[in-house]
This record gives sequence, C-alpha cells and structure tokens, in this order.
Amino acid sequence: MNELFQNVAENALYVVGFLGIIVVLFVTAVFLEKAARKKNGITEAVFSTRKMAMIGLFSAIAMILHLLDFPLPFAPPFYKLDFSELPILVGTFAFGPAAGVMMEFIKILLKLFVKGTSTAFVGDLANFVIGCSFILPASVIYAFRKNKKTAIVACVTGTLIMTVFGTAFNAVYLLPAFSKLYGMPLESILDMGSDINPLVSEGNIVSFVAACVAPLNLIKGVSVSVITLLIYKPLSPIIKAGHRG
Repeated sequence: MNELFQNVAENALYVVGFLGIIVVLFVTAVFLEKAARKKNGITEAVFSTRKMAMIGLFSAIAMILHLLDFPLPFAPPFYKLDFSELPILVGTFAFGPAAGVMMEFIKILLKLFVKGTSTAFVGDLANFVIGCSFILPASVIYAFRKNKKTAIVACVTGTLIMTVFGTAFNAVYLLPAFSKLYGMPLESILDMGSDINPLVSEGNIVSFVAACVAPLNLIKGVSVSVITLLIYKPLSPIIKAGHRG
C-alpha cells in the first residue's frame, strides 16, 4: 500500500492525466447511454443501488481474471493475455455503457490495491483505455437495439476497434513510454519481438505491433465475444432480476 501511494506521488502529473481520461470516457458513456434509453423509452435511472452492487461484483471477478494473465508465444513476455473483459462485457450488456467504464476503472483500482503497479501506471492506463475501446463501442451499439443480431454486430465492432486502436496506441504511445520508463532503447524492445516472431522486421515498430500486438487483441476480442454470446442469454434473467433496461 505504501509503495502504491509512493508511485502516485512520484507520478502525480501522469495520474491526473489518467483520471482525466477516465472522466472523459465515463461522461461520454453516460451521454450515449441516456440517448439509447431515451430512444427505447426507458425512464429508469442510469444507476441504482442494485446495479452498483452488481458492478462491484463483476469488477471483482474481472480483477481476478486480470491477475491470471499469461504470455503468448508470438509476443515478448511483457505482453500478456487475460480475459478480464469477459465479466465486464456481460455486465455492460446488462447494465449499459456507463457501467462498463465503471467496471473497467474499478477493476484497475482493485488490481492496484492488491498487486500495485510495476510500470508507473503506464500498463494500467493501457489496460483501461484498450479495454474501454472494446467495451464502450460494443455496449453502445447493443444499448440502442437489444437483440442477438445486434449483439453479434456489437461484439465484432468492439473487437475490430480494440484491435486497431490497441495496435496504434502501442506504436504511438505505449512502446515509447515503456522505453523511457525503463531506460531501454526502443530498438532493444523491438528486437525482443524479432527474436520471438519471424514476422517482425528488426527495428521496425509497424511490423512489431502488427505481428505481436494486433493478434493478441484480436484473440482476446474474439474469445471474449464468443463466450459472451454463448452465456449472456441464459445468465441475463438472473443478472437483470429487478432491473429494467
């Protein structure tokens, strides 16, 4: 806990920026959810006591899955796959986009209290933002028209956006940030990719993110989407008991 507070103090400006991104995404989610509710004639409040309790539950499950991450053979070991978006996508389909952003934030917050940060919050910001790039578009599409066909379109759209955004975000921000944080030349990080994956050209960041990052995000998005589409309908009556919309 003391180490976490020390990290916050040492990276105060970065943490403020992180919180600013969270606020922007949350406000956007609330606005879009209200628009969907108005279109569908739903008058229930965006948040209720029961919904907040369910958000806490799904966030805790997501945090546990987040801790159970594992590397993949085609990417350097600091890239790991986890399925923390699975309970969040299920919960977001049930309770809306604003709940999804809240669950992503609470998941990261719980992880920080349990495990702390080894990346000065860079990796935590990445997980939150890239997770939202999947959850937010998928949940917004589904919120406007809730049926199986729309759910499929929502999952496909969310997966594609996460794959494209996550790949670009790594190339433009994350890899340079990690290079600066650890005092390691960017070329050395890229060489870690070319040593593992023959599709990565030596010193080429575009081939690195295309061959290492894009497949990881695609695998995650497809896996989470397929499982969600299989389990959401049977679970929905239980999850949404006493909740309308």
